[in-house]
Amino acid sequence: MSPRTVRSFKADAAPSWRDESVPVAGAAALSVRVYCAAERGTGMPMVLHFHAGTFVGGSVAGGATVAQLLVDAGAAVASVDYPLAPAHPFPQAAEAGYVALQWLERQRRRLAVARAPLFVAGEEAGGNIAAAVAMMARDRGGPALAGQILLSPMLDVCMATASLRDARIGVAGCPCAEGWRAYLAQAADALHPYATPASSLRLAGLPPTLLASATDDPLRDETQAFAERLRAAGVPVELHLLTVPTGWPRSYQQGGAAPWSAALRERIEPFLNHQPARELP
Repeated sequence: MSPRTVRSFKADAAPSWRDESVPVAGAAALSVRVYCAAERGTGMPMVLHFHAGTFVGGSVAGGATVAQLLVDAGAAVASVDYPLAPAHPFPQAAEAGYVALQWLERQRRRLAVARAPLFVAGEEAGGNIAAAVAMMARDRGGPALAGQILLSPMLDVCMATASLRDARIGVAGCPCAEGWRAYLAQAADALHPYATPASSLRLAGLPPTLLASATDDPLRDETQAFAERLRAAGVPVELHLLTVPTGWPRSYQQGGAAPWSAALRERIEPFLNHQPARELP
């Protein structure tokens, strides 16, 4: 199968997008929605994006708000329709994400520009998968990443932070807790760094990282804790805590114009466009 099978094209959108099919050895092909940047330029970044949905829901259509924001910040974007739990528990989504990253590296000239710096990005559960893919790229010898962008990522299966308690999100009936249970089919999975990046004992060698949360974000504390651990491991980190109301993580999938988009773009745009690519250690 050709690595490029155009399934649909939306010519009247800004930016335009098309769905492409990525072959996966021994499994069904992945669908990846590619957003074409309005203009191509030297050094234009390419971002592999993972949508929200607590591992069990969401879609590339639901992730369009963040994907559009990344395009507005100057990137070409490929948003992954990754396999969902419980039918596809860990590590299937992370492994599919890594396959998509390898594919994207080969497609840079066609989709963006030759040698475009590669980033991974994701919100909520998608932030978890983006972080896992960055670890895989480090551990498996590439592709080299220029950075990772994690927006209120789901990183800590313990769910014992003060920000979660303040949001009155208990374990019973909590979408995050139910998502974790579906994603981690085996008890031992909770100890795997690709499943729960917050528990990783080895964070050195990861790419520069932008982490964003908000004062009203239940995932705020685990986002901040991950930033501190990355810094301690020598990873360059930017941590931004938005003060505007966001409704995160629920509002990630509401679509349309979001009140937090402008504030978030102000943080993302310089990170994307001024972070040089670096070689793997």
